[in-house]
This record gives sequence, structure tokens and C-alpha cells, in this order.
Amino acid sequence: MKIRKANIDDAASIAKVHVDSWKSTYVGILPEAFLQTLTYEPKRWQENIRKQTIYIAEDQSGHIVGFAIGGKERTGNYSEYEGELYAIYLLEEHQGNGIGKRLFQAVVNQLHQKRINSMVVCVLAENKAAYFYEAMGGKLIHRTQLNIGGHELPTLVYGWKDIAFYPL
Repeated sequence: MKIRKANIDDAASIAKVHVDSWKSTYVGILPEAFLQTLTYEPKRWQENIRKQTIYIAEDQSGHIVGFAIGGKERTGNYSEYEGELYAIYLLEEHQGNGIGKRLFQAVVNQLHQKRINSMVVCVLAENKAAYFYEAMGGKLIHRTQLNIGGHELPTLVYGWKDIAFYPL
């Protein structure tokens, strides 16, 4: 498995991972009607790639199987935390193989380079990824609600006060 920065040519593959991972991860959490509205349109991801660093995971065949994005904390609600892991998404068949840890590390390394040493992540309470963030040392710091497609969903916020212990 190779972790690298995404380029504009990766947008369509990232869109596919995004939609397919949502459709497998959020079944029973988000309404099926909402999940069916998701599209593989790459335009959003082309814009995201131009604006920020996205890390992708490629398998041995060069297929993108996951991605992660992070940067400065966006809400301003967590003043003790400078950074944020915005997202990690993996195709279902590639989960549980250590790829998420490698993508997590890529974002942590990026934050270190920007002299950001703490971070948060928001995860839907019913998403089993919450266990991943706990295993990565995240501490539950807040419970809130997130509106997705007009539905208020219970959300957990995990925080790392010091990500310096993750090796560069």
C-alpha cells in the first residue's frame, strides 16, 4: 500500500471512494434515500485538491482505496485544539488492514509541519470508526449533533491534546 498526496487526476477515484464508503458505512445510520443522492461527480474533489492536501492510499495495482484530509480546526469551538482531522474514508474491503492508521499518520505529519500539535475529529456516534479514533488515542471531549441531509445525528468529538508522540 502506498500513501501519497493526491493530484488533480485522482479526483474521480476519490469521489468514488467517498461515495462508496458512505454507502457502506452509513447504511442504517443515514436514510437510504439520502445515500442514493450521492454522486461520483469529481468537480468537488478537483476543487478540494486545489485548496488543500489530500492523502490517498493506493493498492499494488494503483487503485485508490482510501483518503484522508486534515488542517486547522474549522469550528472555533475547541480552542484547546489547533488542528482537525476532517475525514478518513476507506473502501469497506480495505478496512481493518492498517491503512487508516497510515492515513491518520500522514495527516498528523502534515499538522506537525504546520507546527500544529493538537487536533480533533468529529464522527457520527453510530459509526464504528469511533473505536478507531479511541484506539488511536483520541479522548471523547464533546457530544453534539450534526445535520446531514436535513437529519440531526448524534456526533462524538475526539481530541488529541498532544499529537507530538506520533513519529514523523
